[in-house]
Amino acid sequence: MGSAIVRRLVATGHRVTVWNRTAEKATPLAGLDIGIAATPAAAVAGAELVITMLTDAAAVEAALLGPGDTAAVAALRPGTVVVQMSTIGPDEMRTLAARMPPGVPVLDAPVGGSVGAAGTGTLAIFAGGSPDVLGLAEPLLRDLGAVHHCGPIGAGSALKLVVNAAMITSIGALHDTLAVAGAVGVDPAIALQALAAGPLDRAVQRATATGASFAIALAAKDLRLALRDVPAAPVTAAALDLLHAAADPAADIATLIDLETR
Repeated sequence: MGSAIVRRLVATGHRVTVWNRTAEKATPLAGLDIGIAATPAAAVAGAELVITMLTDAAAVEAALLGPGDTAAVAALRPGTVVVQMSTIGPDEMRTLAARMPPGVPVLDAPVGGSVGAAGTGTLAIFAGGSPDVLGLAEPLLRDLGAVHHCGPIGAGSALKLVVNAAMITSIGALHDTLAVAGAVGVDPAIALQALAAGPLDRAVQRATATGASFAIALAAKDLRLALRDVPAAPVTAAALDLLHAAADPAADIATLIDLETR
């Protein structure tokens, strides 16, 4: 997703410097007119706006806050807006924002949509933070998609977990529904066609999409975050069990649906 966002920002006229925890993952971007930094501090030096798109809260904290002088905090200047787009828990987002240096405004802005939506600028951006900070970041964010102001810091992350919980559990429901179809002798292709006209239509679209990328391991991480403070959510818990049982955690969630049905 980070690479897709970079390509979109370059295509819409922004000057971009990138840093990746795994340096070789930035190699495909070398042909673009961008800077590739060796450290987070080098990436943010002189920046007006900083975007984080990383695996989890620990990775975001390490990149922004240290330890050491290679962390972004060593080079962030007052007035630089930090837009946190990774999917993390709302409590983790609030803690992160509270630890940022004075004078460095933070926006909570996880996204809905996959790499294809990033490439076409049609992401849904769930923004949490003050209206003033959103106003500073919004001109750039509009080049990535539609911006929805959800409330204070943490509200964007909270809504992202809600949206992802719905999407992932619907994929689990589709998995089980197709198992029922197989058990009662309904051709999977016919079942998919019928389901595409019913309440699982979005799950069918996602399961049959090309160019989408959402690793099973990341989906499991998001469901664990969603379930952390929920006393009883048996359907979501069952979807998490399905993710944990997957053979390849790095595969896209669509692989949970039998390839013969797609």
